[in-house]
Amino acid sequence: MGCAPSIHVSQSGVIYCRDSDESNSPHQTTTISQGTAATLHGLFIKTDAADSIPSVIAYQSRHTRTNSHRDRRENSGGHICIEAETQTSHSSVKVSSTEECIGPMRVTQEPIQVLLVFAKEDSQSDAFWWACDRAGFRCNIARTPESAVECFLDKHHEIIIIDGRHSRYFEAEPVCRLIRATKSSEHAIILAVVPHMPQDQEEPSVLPLLNAGFSRRFVENSTVSACYNELIQIEHGEVRSQFKLRACNSVFTALEHCQEAVEITSEDHVIQYVNPAFEKMMGYHKGELIGKELTELPKSDKNRADLLDTINTCIKKGKEWQGIYYARRKCGDSIQQHVKITPVIGQGGKIRHFVSIKRPHSDNNKQVHKISRDERYSGDNSQSECQSLRHKDRRKESVDVRSISSRSSDAPSLQNRRYSSMARIHSMTIEAPITKVINIINAAQESSPVTVAEALDRVLEILRTTELYSPQLASKEDDPHTNDLVGGLMSDGLRKLSGNEYVFSKNISQGQLTMPVTLNDVPPSIAEMLDGEDHWEFNILELEAATHKRPLTYLGLKIFARFGVCEFLNCTEAVLRSWLQVIEANYHASNSYHNSTHAADVLHATAYFLRKERVKGSLDQQDEVAALIAATVHDVDHPGRTNSFLCNAGSELAILYNDTAVLESHHAALAFQLTVRDSKCNIFKNMERTQFRTLRQSIIDMVLATEMTRHFEHVNKFVNSINKPMAAMEECSSNSEGSDCEGQASIRNSPENRLLIKRMMIKCADVANPCRTLELCIEWAGRISEEYFAQTDEEKRQGMPVVMPVFDRNTCSIPKSQISFIEYFITDMFDAWDAFASLPGLMEHLSENYKYWKSLDEMKCKSLRPPPPP
Repeated sequence: MGCAPSIHVSQSGVIYCRDSDESNSPHQTTTISQGTAATLHGLFIKTDAADSIPSVIAYQSRHTRTNSHRDRRENSGGHICIEAETQTSHSSVKVSSTEECIGPMRVTQEPIQVLLVFAKEDSQSDAFWWACDRAGFRCNIARTPESAVECFLDKHHEIIIIDGRHSRYFEAEPVCRLIRATKSSEHAIILAVVPHMPQDQEEPSVLPLLNAGFSRRFVENSTVSACYNELIQIEHGEVRSQFKLRACNSVFTALEHCQEAVEITSEDHVIQYVNPAFEKMMGYHKGELIGKELTELPKSDKNRADLLDTINTCIKKGKEWQGIYYARRKCGDSIQQHVKITPVIGQGGKIRHFVSIKRPHSDNNKQVHKISRDERYSGDNSQSECQSLRHKDRRKESVDVRSISSRSSDAPSLQNRRYSSMARIHSMTIEAPITKVINIINAAQESSPVTVAEALDRVLEILRTTELYSPQLASKEDDPHTNDLVGGLMSDGLRKLSGNEYVFSKNISQGQLTMPVTLNDVPPSIAEMLDGEDHWEFNILELEAATHKRPLTYLGLKIFARFGVCEFLNCTEAVLRSWLQVIEANYHASNSYHNSTHAADVLHATAYFLRKERVKGSLDQQDEVAALIAATVHDVDHPGRTNSFLCNAGSELAILYNDTAVLESHHAALAFQLTVRDSKCNIFKNMERTQFRTLRQSIIDMVLATEMTRHFEHVNKFVNSINKPMAAMEECSSNSEGSDCEGQASIRNSPENRLLIKRMMIKCADVANPCRTLELCIEWAGRISEEYFAQTDEEKRQGMPVVMPVFDRNTCSIPKSQISFIEYFITDMFDAWDAFASLPGLMEHLSENYKYWKSLDEMKCKSLRPPPPP
């Protein structure tokens, strides 16, 4: 009997199938309706409920053999196609995935997919169908232009064949334009099937077809061999070329995200491409550069002319040049750069492009490399022989670089435009604020007494560190709890990788979940609890128990409705409910602390802060929505282990994110992956692109701000940029018996400071447990301690480095750990946040809780509560 036929079920009740074992036609169908089966050689037989034939027929080559249904999709004609395997007696060439090498890149090409757009079945469509079978291609047939576009967007066919012989069904050119209007068609090959022309009639021009977007034309020929030959020629020609072009997109994606500045020019030094890092470094927008030649050099700058002479002589010989020089960017500032210029050799050995890669050059010895013309590279690949000479005058920026390490032996002058076209890449600079500060101090040192110069040297050492905002906490041998807590939270692990792996396997999709109830259908007991969500004393643990450890969806519905999130995102409440449920399902209920209850707690704290007058006056609705979403997703899929643990375990995530902000990067990335992969829960799908990008960046920034290694940087920036200026302004206004509300508002509402406010807000919401009521504070302390205990147990069990040895469940003092956490992380941060947002109730709770832990510690009690009285 053969394997199962290809079966298609329409919503109107028609069941039609193709069994190629019993038919010579690819469109032979069997229709089953109301318990009666009949077989006809024709298109389709419909029940009374069906008014039209299916718009898409799905076919899958027998070379991916299986006896089970492979795929189920719904097309625009309202039909659900279930593709199953077929067997035919037709001889076929087996085609499987093939590997292609594009330079050093190796990519896999899947079997080609073909879309036939034929309004009716005839010998020509049959011939292409069987030609696809012989070639091992996967094939679909679309009957209408609309279904053709929908099927193409679903399958992304490499080859599309449109019937252009019968205009009474549809015009081929409009169908082609319709497909070409989609972004996915960029690399598709579209073939027009045209009718035979009588011998006495002149052959029509192909220009209309080309202008419509067709790649080729095929004169009507219903033999399978002719169709097969056409398909094979397309595969080995255009399809493979387009496949390589698609693969090149990955290279440009890498360039777009590369941190080094990259510029590509033609052999005449006309700029063809610059990446975002180049734009950022040089201060130019790519629209100002691409397609333009570099400007002429100032004639007085003979040293730079010599340098360009050297560079051009070297690269025009096909040799790579690299070196260091000063460049000037659009705004006029200067920067010292390390530059590598590589010629790209094309057909016939001719240079087709030049690729320049640039990065800022750090010069800690206050020197710049200078090489005389006699000391430039000789034409081999030997190392450069450089001399280092001091700047003669830092203050006047009189440093000239005659030439830098190159790979050229001689340097004749270039007389054509290529000589000066390299000017811009050597005449731009970028100078960061910290660099300006260092330059000012360097200049001051030259005329300062010895004692002052030595002090300034010490200042420079401090300024050159990368940890300007992180305090150097001295080790306290008598306080191992503080050492371990601070070390565990502020480091990213020992980087000593073991054979242990800690990966995430949870992958819950929307289809596995039941839909939550609407806000109006919330059970009365839960609704009553939610009425108090606007108070700080709201008990999230009671909501956790009432919702069976799923408080985030219910609380999220209430808070998001209060802040008008659906209206801002232009999404329905049903989509929001689905999104909240998917996010909550991806929190680990098995975690004692980092679960959806913690996320709900942080969401509640964030909403509470957003209602404070000064916070509300500083942020707009987009900031509020970003903050609420960030709070909801900030710990999604948290494994209950710290970043240090994941780095030491050599986990896949630690490797993916280079041991840097591993969990926070994962939370942000996964949140958007879960959101956009299913339209039923995609709360962003109706947003305008620019608005979505802004919102997305804000959410990511807030989630990454919860990472503790930059804790002191965020707090210090908030204090120095917002609290102190506002306090100074208040003091001035009080002394002058006036007020300066507008001045304070301008401080708070600047884009940079709004960013600091949002970071500070989510940081405080994330670790607000010590500021909760005492019972909540005690419960959260127990939960986080249990997670640390479990991590230490696993580290010992697997022979990994123990990040926080003091968190041993048999010896740890929970009061001491809480005291250390409050003293080092909480007090200063909430003092700063209280000064801004005015939170006297929270500060009172914090004081009382601190006293509670101190009293337990004085009693030598290591548990959460004092021992019962004797």
